[in-house]
Amino acid sequence: MYRILPLLLLGGFFLTGVRHVTGIEIRTEKEMEAVNGTDVKLSCTFSSTQPVTPGSVTVSWYFQPLNSKPGESLFYYENETPHPPTSPQFKGHVVWSGDIMRKDASITLQDVNPTFNGTYSCQVRNPPDFQGNIGEINLRVINKVSLSEISFLAIIVGGACGVILLILTIIMAVKFYKKNRREDDFELHEHDFKDPTVW
Repeated sequence: MYRILPLLLLGGFFLTGVRHVTGIEIRTEKEMEAVNGTDVKLSCTFSSTQPVTPGSVTVSWYFQPLNSKPGESLFYYENETPHPPTSPQFKGHVVWSGDIMRKDASITLQDVNPTFNGTYSCQVRNPPDFQGNIGEINLRVINKVSLSEISFLAIIVGGACGVILLILTIIMAVKFYKKNRREDDFELHEHDFKDPTVW
């Protein structure tokens, strides 16, 4: 009994010194598409159990290309100061679009091109809340199509209307032809049955 008591006291001492650290929850879209040459916003929002201030939160964005090349640090935000990328691929193409007080850590990619295809990871820290999960966005840059969806829809609707008008025109022409044919036949039969003695 006397040996157990010190162990219990020692265990209680360590237990009271344990600090519970919670994780930040991050929300992003999983898949996104962007047309070559346009801008696209990579949305990243977060929630934290600790008070959020512009100076307490740090944001890190990373990029992993589709090929086997190593990933790179893309963007960093700390102490209310955004640090855009310096790599030749992304320099001048990434701007801060977030608002820390609204728990928004988004960035915008400008004038995207096919080399931007890959996975973008958003990480947020707000001590003592640390990273609970990583928000990942798989971005696919597509070539601009020659016809927009609205134009394509207009062509389909216009084509359908044209076909209907053509069918109606054919039906009306056939009816008109049959009507004239009946009138001609009637006049012909009337002439055939006319009494030859009557002048």
